[in-house]
Amino acid sequence: MISQTLFRHPALSPRVRKVGSWIFAGVFVLALFLGGDQLRRSIGENTRHVRYQHDIVNAFYWGNETLKEARRLSPDEATANSWPGFFHGYLGLYDRVKDEAYEDDYGLDYPPLRLLSMAIWTKEVRDGFPLVDSEHPKLVNPLLKINLVCELVSAAAIFFLVRLCVRRSSRAHSSWPSRLSREQRASICGLAAASVAWLEPSMILDAHGWPQWDVWILPFYLFAALAALKNRWVWCGCLLATGAMLKGQLLFVAPFFLLWPLWQKRWAGALCMLAGFTATWAVIVSPWLLRTHVAWLAFAATVGVSLLLVLRYKLPHRGVWFAGIVGCAAFAIGAFTGGSFTWFEIGFLYGTKHYPYLFISSCYNLPSLLADAGWSLQDSLLSADLGSVHLQLTLQWALRLFYLGAVVLCARGAVQHLRARDPRVLIAIAAPWLLMFALLGQMHERYLVWGAVVSAVALGVTIRLSIIHFIISAASTAMIVHVMLIDKKLDATLRAIDVLEGVRPYASGLVLACIAVYFWHAIGVRIAALQRSVPKTATRPALSLEPEPEEA
Repeated sequence: MISQTLFRHPALSPRVRKVGSWIFAGVFVLALFLGGDQLRRSIGENTRHVRYQHDIVNAFYWGNETLKEARRLSPDEATANSWPGFFHGYLGLYDRVKDEAYEDDYGLDYPPLRLLSMAIWTKEVRDGFPLVDSEHPKLVNPLLKINLVCELVSAAAIFFLVRLCVRRSSRAHSSWPSRLSREQRASICGLAAASVAWLEPSMILDAHGWPQWDVWILPFYLFAALAALKNRWVWCGCLLATGAMLKGQLLFVAPFFLLWPLWQKRWAGALCMLAGFTATWAVIVSPWLLRTHVAWLAFAATVGVSLLLVLRYKLPHRGVWFAGIVGCAAFAIGAFTGGSFTWFEIGFLYGTKHYPYLFISSCYNLPSLLADAGWSLQDSLLSADLGSVHLQLTLQWALRLFYLGAVVLCARGAVQHLRARDPRVLIAIAAPWLLMFALLGQMHERYLVWGAVVSAVALGVTIRLSIIHFIISAASTAMIVHVMLIDKKLDATLRAIDVLEGVRPYASGLVLACIAVYFWHAIGVRIAALQRSVPKTATRPALSLEPEPEEA
């Protein structure tokens, strides 16, 4: 909008105004990137005294365990230090952890791609600095660069997401100056949302002050949403599957994209999404599933027969059918030929049992309020006996069912907003992350960072929802700060710790109220009494029984 004001002088030709606008936008984006990068460097330097080292140490530990497993399985040191030996150790680590675990307490809760990333990072660090210590400040720099790339890609994805929805919309920002076209309004809203996401304080603190690796899954979710908006359901499933292999929490919000086409009664879209998801997972975990020559031969035969069938019969979506059949076949063959599923048990299921509490650390959500009221995760709400079967509904499962019902409504709202060309489809896309943190038990305080970043799309909808985004962002930042300060407990920060602990119940209520407003807009419910009245024009009906007015 500023560039339009600067370059709208009538003496300037349209071409000069367009070029000037592009130059202004380019300079703004470059300044924004450099400022955000410098802010991240400053946060990393100035938070070193309160840095939460446990996650860095844990990642380095399991990377070292992968290298130890490579040495254990290799005949000599040269083979162990090679990449084939490294991957041999990587593929064998899950089984070793399971065999050595005491009462299913594995300690390791990394999905396959996250474990691979940490193992490669550890190998590179060990190759360059054999005696490096896990507390070394330069140790984490490669991971911080990955965080930076993911943050940048996430901001770009939010730009494209908001621009697409505002450009499609017939209702967004009708009060904007008429000289701005819909395309220009869409670009401005997209740039505003991307700028806010790029400078999101809780994301920067989580990725560069803590530091953690939560931001790795954001690009996959956001581009999956873009793929869904463009009806590219296979790509949507592939992106979600890849992201889930980095951090399993993505599976909590993935059902939103399965319910989306189902509400549209596009059964083919739902099957395409499942086919892409299944095929991607099969490709990633095939080394664990297909561990024998018999398994690989059976898989090759299945691929050949499936290819002949889809080529012989001209079925619609032949590629989707092929991907789905091959993906399901890989899992079935693995189950019947002794394939290993420890990657799933340790990387995904163990995380749901690791912390059997309503909330962890300092959370502003419903489970924390329930915990303050004396509830626990496994408290029984309902129980019944059906013959020899005992059924019990615990608080944990009640919260999960409550959350699933909310996600179902969000998917329905997204479909309604798409039909109405309403930009609130962006709110429906962001809502599952917010609801996950607000309703589910066993949440860490960091898990609101996903909702804080994705809710920046509100800048393409309304000012009121944008203000709510900033409240959620502040709450997410406060929780992360609280935990970092508690971990160190410096004398200078004791007062701040007491304040943050005291405001937790009130902040929980505020966050729940803000998320409730987002959810209300996501599901598309409108109250007639609260809507603006539209003045009716005094037009005569096409067929009237009144006498014709007299001519002058």
